[in-house]
Formats: sequence, C-alpha cells, structure tokens
Amino acid sequence: MILNHIWGLYAHPKEEWHTIEKRHESLTYSLIHILVVASIPAICSYFATAHIGWSIGAGDLIKLPESAAMLMSAAMYAGLVVGVFGLAYLIQWMAVTFDAKPDFTQCLELAAYTSTPLLMVGLTALYPVLWFMTIAGLGALSYSVYLLYSGVPIMMNIPEEKGFIYASSVVTCGLVLLVTLMAASAILFGMGFGSDYIVST
Repeated sequence: MILNHIWGLYAHPKEEWHTIEKRHESLTYSLIHILVVASIPAICSYFATAHIGWSIGAGDLIKLPESAAMLMSAAMYAGLVVGVFGLAYLIQWMAVTFDAKPDFTQCLELAAYTSTPLLMVGLTALYPVLWFMTIAGLGALSYSVYLLYSGVPIMMNIPEEKGFIYASSVVTCGLVLLVTLMAASAILFGMGFGSDYIVST
C-alpha cells in the first residue's frame, strides 16, 4: 500500500520510524509516495483559485481563470516534487559529516515522510481563509520538524546527540530551500509570468 506509514507517523512516530528503518522500501515506492501526496496541495489549490476564490481581509473575492489556475497548480506540483528531492540530496550530502552512510533511497524516504504533513495541509486550500490556513500551516510545519528530529537518528543509525545537530542542519537547509522556491516564484510573477485575476463581488 502506497501510504501505509502515514497513519503510524501521526499516531506513534518513533515506533513507525523504526518500522520504516527495518523494512526499507524501494526508490519507486518512495517516488510514488511523493507523487501522490504532492498532488494534494496542487489539486486543492487549483480548485480553490479557479472555483472557490480567496480574499484577504474584507476585500472582494478573487479568482484565477481556469487555465492560469491549472498552470499555477502544475508549477506548484513540480516545485514540491523537486523540493523533496532537493531535501533528500541535502540529507545525503550532509550525512558524511555526521558519520552516517545512507543510500539515496533512505534519504528520500526520510525527506518524503518528513514533508508529508506539510504536503497534506494543502487540503486547507479548500477553505481559503487566511487565519485558518496560517494556523494549519504552522501546525504542519511544527509536526514536520518533529518528525525530522525523531527520524534522523533512527534512519541514519547515529546517536541522538549527533542526530539533533544533523536534523538542525537539515532544517536550516530546508528553510533556505523553501525561501529560494518562494523567491523564485515572486521573481517569475514580477517578470510577467503571473496571470490576470477575476474579482467577484
């Protein structure tokens, strides 16, 4: 089953990390997991921007044309998948410093399962209210960081003290990666790759 570890990571994360570490899945399995879970925010964002609309404060409701919403969602999907692979690469690149020798599949598993709460919070796009999405996003980010801190020592087979520093380094690099993706989006939007929007009163 593609998503068989998700419930365990929410209900009993440390035990589930041990299960994942004992029964490593294939690269294909991890890839399918990422492709499926990354589709959640992309699909929800398309539906929200094209059919529901959003507003900031008490302003008018804003929607995107369907073609623009589709393009935005496709770009988001590609960015999320590339971001998870980038995180996996960073995890493997830093492993040598902390006396860990994981293969890329292990690093991809760690990146995929750690990022799952952040990807699944994309469901909140179906209720596009700023305060609700902010609270849900902060909760998902916090839980993703917790999963990373609890998973690194187990998946990399290193002591918890080294795992804490390793995970902190990954969090720092992950935040840099996130800011880079956001900056690239803003630059592309500013260069005219954005779209006209529809104001609904």
